[in-house]
Amino acid sequence: MNFEYTAEQTLLRKTVRQFVDAEIIPHIARWDAQGGFDQAVWKRLAELGFMGVCVPEKYGGAGMDYNSLAIVCEELERGDTAFRTAVSVHIGLNSMTLMQWGTEAQKQNYLTPQAKGEKIGAFGLTEPGAGSDVAAMSSYAKREGDYYILNGQKTWISLCDVADHFIVFAYTDKEKLHHGISAFIVEREWAGFSSKAIKGKYGIRAGNTGELFFEDVKIPAENLLGEEGEGFKIAMSALDNGRFTVAAGAVGLMQACLEASVKYCKERETFGKPIGEHQLVGQMLAKMEAGYEMSRLLVYRVGELKNTGVRNTRETSLAKWQACDFANKAADDAMQIHGAYGYSDDYPVARYLRNSKAPVIYEGTREIHTIMQADYVLGKREDKKLRCMLPSWPFE
Repeated sequence: MNFEYTAEQTLLRKTVRQFVDAEIIPHIARWDAQGGFDQAVWKRLAELGFMGVCVPEKYGGAGMDYNSLAIVCEELERGDTAFRTAVSVHIGLNSMTLMQWGTEAQKQNYLTPQAKGEKIGAFGLTEPGAGSDVAAMSSYAKREGDYYILNGQKTWISLCDVADHFIVFAYTDKEKLHHGISAFIVEREWAGFSSKAIKGKYGIRAGNTGELFFEDVKIPAENLLGEEGEGFKIAMSALDNGRFTVAAGAVGLMQACLEASVKYCKERETFGKPIGEHQLVGQMLAKMEAGYEMSRLLVYRVGELKNTGVRNTRETSLAKWQACDFANKAADDAMQIHGAYGYSDDYPVARYLRNSKAPVIYEGTREIHTIMQADYVLGKREDKKLRCMLPSWPFE
């Protein structure tokens, strides 16, 4: 086991941190209040290579390893969850799914412009009546000649109004349940597609989240991702990648909570001494540090499994569950340490707490991950090799 960062990873972390400190943190309070960030940030993310950090160079990416993606997500979420979410969806849920399941033509047409940051990718699985229960979806795609005709609706879709390409899941044979779901690459500009943002979110307010609508959208047959009926497997493997980035982001949120809390503990005095010297405050800091370090190890373990081409659904589930729970608790304690000031917008910890709740819910609630882990322990669940596996690193 090697716990050392490579020189490339160290430089990457420094670069992302400098970007966050200079171009996100000074503006995030305003963007959070306005409900959206300056779209020029996308151009900067592309210029720095973050939009394709772990995509092979032959498809326009930086060709770095999967733990480099974790580093990018950590540092971006230290700035704000909205930016990590954008990269999670664009790379983790969309681009890495194309890397795993796409044909060569699909990779050239969609993965390459996404890795270069010329186009933005998103992911459409959740529906108003289908969250944890994926088989409850109602979207349907019917084959007609050289096209599939898609009708349906998706909700809680990140980047709904800004993404150019979407991986969308729909039934092609309802009677087969999970085995009747297929995946498609859908372009925003196609007739019958529309989107609408959800307003008034509790957290991640700077991020774009909303609904997708499909009314007789004609999808060319060559935009079927994987094989017909393979959509459920594709969705679950995509969530492995998305959950990895969510867990990495949670590590970054804990880092932000620690930095803000330590700074405040050195500035604020009560009963004649800095508040950090009070034992119960120190206990909260210690628990933050413990959660931070444990979660980071869980995340990097998953990244290394991805690097070696090993399926990691079990390990990813554990990392996502624990890191998000630790981050939610760290944000709660950070607000408590700040006292009444933490309850205001004068300090960032209120935003941290609001942002920390969504990851406990999306991409598998803590309850779903608890059940998954119990099933693994009891021998009721086993991860088998998929027809298409995520490419190992270094890439060919």
